[in-house]
Amino acid sequence: MKQRFLLALALGALAIPASGSAQVTATFAQPISGTKLDITATGEVTRVPDLATISAGVVTRSVTASAAIQQNASRMERVRAALKSAGIADRDIQTSTISLNPEYRYENNLPPKLTGYTASNQVNIRFRDIRNSGQILDALVSEGANQINGPNLSIDHPEAALDEARAKAATAGRARAELYARALGMRVVRLLSVSESGGYSAPPPRAMEMRAQSADASTKIDPGEQQLQVTLAMTFELQ
Repeated sequence: MKQRFLLALALGALAIPASGSAQVTATFAQPISGTKLDITATGEVTRVPDLATISAGVVTRSVTASAAIQQNASRMERVRAALKSAGIADRDIQTSTISLNPEYRYENNLPPKLTGYTASNQVNIRFRDIRNSGQILDALVSEGANQINGPNLSIDHPEAALDEARAKAATAGRARAELYARALGMRVVRLLSVSESGGYSAPPPRAMEMRAQSADASTKIDPGEQQLQVTLAMTFELQ
């Protein structure tokens, strides 16, 4: 009874907020009577990307700032209309950059001379139908887009695939612990701790080139495959 009373007092003391911004964290060590084994295991799965993000926009140049902006806005309006006609939803179109910069000509021993202005308007577009995204990009170019970058290929909902990778990592970690235990003439008693790192990370955007090779040629995007990876740090007790 006395030990229970002392334990209650100790837990009550931990529940009292400390002064200032400091916080008290109770750490209870898990005693082991055997040998501790640390394992790192990785689970990998592959999936075909189903989402392509591409930056497209218009760059215009004119001798005056107002003319550069007006020309840019007019051509960009046609680009947006082409996206809407292709069925791209508003939620999949996001403005990324709008800029207006002066241009100068530099000559030896002379001050810079203003020659005009460059206006740029870029949007990030998410294509949920990768197979038709190349044709849509061709349509954007025909409507005035003259700057395209990407694609950044990704998986729209990666959690199911990541769960599969987690299960593979856990199975691999347990199997490795069993292997070490057998090799040492011991057995795995229990799992002491497990922590996760890694996960899904979309690869960097690929360089993309738009070129007209023939009248019926069209841009094509090949999705390929992407790897999703989860790494687990696992600690076992062996006896």
